[in-house]
Formats: sequence, C-alpha cells, structure tokens
Amino acid sequence: MNLSSKIKALLTAFICLLATAITAQLKIAEAFSNNMVLQRDKPLTIWGSSIAGTQVIVQFATKQKETFTDSAGKWAIVFEPLAMSATPQNLTVVSGNLPTLTLKNILVGDVWLCGGQSNMEYPLDRKMKRYAAPKKGIDEAEAALTESKPDAIRYLYVEKDLKKNPVLPTKGWTDGNDTLVRYASAIGYFFAKDIYQKTKVPIGIITSSWGGTRIEQWQPEWSYENSKAFKDSITSPNFKIDGIHPGQMYKGLIEPLIPFAIKGVLWYQGESNAMVEDQKTYPLKFELLLNTWRNLFKDASLPFYYVQIAPYLYTVRKDKKIHSSQLLPEFWEAQTKSLLLKNVGMVVTTDLVDNLADIHPSYKWTVGRRLALVALEKTYGQKQMAWSGPQYASAKRKQNSIVLSFHHKGTGLASSDGNALTWFSIAGKDGKFVPATAVIVADKVIVSSGEIEKPRYVRFAWDEKAQPNFISREGLSALPFRTGL
Repeated sequence: MNLSSKIKALLTAFICLLATAITAQLKIAEAFSNNMVLQRDKPLTIWGSSIAGTQVIVQFATKQKETFTDSAGKWAIVFEPLAMSATPQNLTVVSGNLPTLTLKNILVGDVWLCGGQSNMEYPLDRKMKRYAAPKKGIDEAEAALTESKPDAIRYLYVEKDLKKNPVLPTKGWTDGNDTLVRYASAIGYFFAKDIYQKTKVPIGIITSSWGGTRIEQWQPEWSYENSKAFKDSITSPNFKIDGIHPGQMYKGLIEPLIPFAIKGVLWYQGESNAMVEDQKTYPLKFELLLNTWRNLFKDASLPFYYVQIAPYLYTVRKDKKIHSSQLLPEFWEAQTKSLLLKNVGMVVTTDLVDNLADIHPSYKWTVGRRLALVALEKTYGQKQMAWSGPQYASAKRKQNSIVLSFHHKGTGLASSDGNALTWFSIAGKDGKFVPATAVIVADKVIVSSGEIEKPRYVRFAWDEKAQPNFISREGLSALPFRTGL
C-alpha cells in the first residue's frame, strides 16, 4: 500500500471514529425515567447502551457501580437490594466524554405490573373508550380524576404500538397529577391507592395490556416450544396454539421491561380464550405464563393475582361457534383450578355487572380493592378478616339434602340482599338439575329440592347469567362451583 492509500485509509478510519463519537449517545432502557419507582429489597438491574468498549458508571443515592459496554455497546449493572425510600433521589449515568444522563425524583418501593386484555386496560378515564357509566352509586373513577393524589404513587403506561421497539413511551413514568394518569389501568390505580394507604410504601403501577388478546400472545413462543404440555403439537416455526401463534404482545409490551425488577403481577384476562372455548387447556397456559414470567423477572415466587372474568352473554355473540350457557361457568372453573399454584390469588366479579351484554363491567374500583385485599394478606402480611369470597370445600349427603362446607368464610356466610340464596341447583343420579333451595346454617349451606329425593350433585352460579347473592359477611362473592359427589 503506497503512502497515498495509507493516508486515505487512516482518514477514512478517523472519519468513521468521528462519526461514531458524534452519533453515539449514552442511553438507559426506556423502562427507566424521571419520576419512577424502583423495586425495593430485590437485586436491581439497570441497563442501556453507549459506545462499545467504554466504561459506564451508575450512581444512585449513596451507591455506585461500574462496568464496560460490550462490543455492541450494551451495558448492564446490578445493584444490591435497596431499602424503601419515599425521599426523591437522583440516578446518574456517566460514560466517557458523553453528556451525563440524570434521572430525577426517583422513589424506592413496590412495582406492580398490570397485564391482560381490555378489562385491565380499562383506563381511569373510561370516557376515552366510551365505556358505560355505573348504574349503582357514584362513578369513583371519574371522581378520582380530579382528586388530590399522593406523590408516592407513580405510573408507567406502555404504548399499544407494536411497530415501535421498544414500545415504552418516551415520556416515561409520571406522578398522579400528570394528565397521563387518565391512561393508567383503573384497576391498578385503585389497587395502588389502597396498598399505599395501608402500607405507606411507594407504589409504581405499570399498565401493559391490550384488549381482545389471548393468553398465548403474552408469552414468548419459545415457552411453548419448551413446554411438556405443548411441544409435541409444534411442527413448524410458524406453529399455532389453538389457532394463534404465541408471542406478539410479549415481544412488544413485556420483553422491553425485562429484567426490570417488580413486586408482582395483577392479571385480568380470559374473555378471548373463553370465546374459543379454551376452558380445558387454559389452566395449562396460565401456569406456563406464570412460570415463564417468574423466570424472566427472576423471582420464582413472584406474586400473581388475577381476576375471574365477569358474567356475560357469550351465547348471543356472533362467533364461529354457538356457545352453551355453561361455557362461562366451565371457564370460571378452569380459572379456579389455578388457585392450586404457588403464591396466587383470585377475585370474583359476579356481583359487578350492570348489563350482561357488556363485557366491560364498570366497577373497576371494587376489583382493584379486592386485589389489594389479596396482596395485603398474602404479600404484605397484613391479616385481613376476609380476602377471598367463600370457596367450595366439600359436600356431604344428609337425607334429602346436601350439606356444603366452605373455605374463606370470613366472619360468616351471608346473603348480600338479605333474601334467600340464589343460583343454586341440585340433581340426582341422572344429572338433571333443577333450581334448589339453599339455606345458611351456621357456617354451612344446606341445599335441597322437593323434586329430588336422593340428591347427588350441586351447582352454584353455573350459568353465564348468574349474578348470585351468596357472599361472606365482608361482602366478597362466593366462587362459582359444581360438586362431584
């Protein structure tokens, strides 16, 4: 190579280096921003990008960590668990001669991820989606829009834009007084409000949900490929699970958050799976989602609290299948099975529907508070008088009646309106069910019918229209069930 060529090569290399220096930016993952809440009491991974091979120094409060970027310019630092702090602090990131990155007004507390479909997406400002107003009592969500909000609760809304990668919004975390709070999950808002009032721990709420989505879309495709339950049915890279390829929502709305440390998950999803009559395999898919997310978020016992879908007229939908009125109770039963998993909890919504033709019940404040009861009991160690409605435990035949026993009775069993218990039915050996009389005696329910001399089976709330009045005295609705004597 002659001198002229060498000079040209050096000049080209210098220009490339200069261009890299000019265009290079020090970045932190979009899950991090001003006003955020960092998870307490867990190893905390912070990650981003800079110039390849350069040092990165991250400082938060009195702690400092250093690392170097890899060949692709990626960096990640893990802080030891942080103690709770309601005092706003700054996080700074320094890398070479690039401008220092500073994030302000950061708290340390508990972060909860709100996932699922439209009933979790349902915003605090319901009018944005033209959802119906409640018919009973005041619209507490509407009132919350103008109420004074504690600074210790912060919100992150994940945009519904799968063309962006990552899809997290550029504005990032906001406090409750920012207008963007209207986009936050209404369930997440009221959950956070109750948890903060009872614990005084700063709370972060991440809303990452999308209406009309199936559970398969919220987990990576490889989770199905590696699953003992599903891998044998996978025959091609474009495989489908019950007619849909997994991973779309996971890739866009969950993966960009990983491995952001969180306290737990609030989950409201299932209507779209019910529409494809997925009651048999839904518990397997739910368990797969649970285990996959726990693995990705690096917490084998990550709390996972979910909502049983509400009464709705699936029989009148113009779907490909004509649905039986028992589709929904069978799906309720499928959701109840997941209570056998570790560190989960479920709330019931059979009493929260004004219109059976509307799949979006209004009373999201009640759902949020019921989820908070579960979390306060199971995560925060605050013993509640009741955190679940009555759950069927066992049945015993006694002459011409069946005596039912229950878990989670609270301070006692009751009728919400003071009238006789509704939506109980009974059958003999032939399995032909008739409406039954159900009476609370002490802490049990005795079920009978003059039409059945030798009763064998009982069903409760076993219809898509069921809106029963059977509750605990604390006002929590009983879980739908059927016996198998």
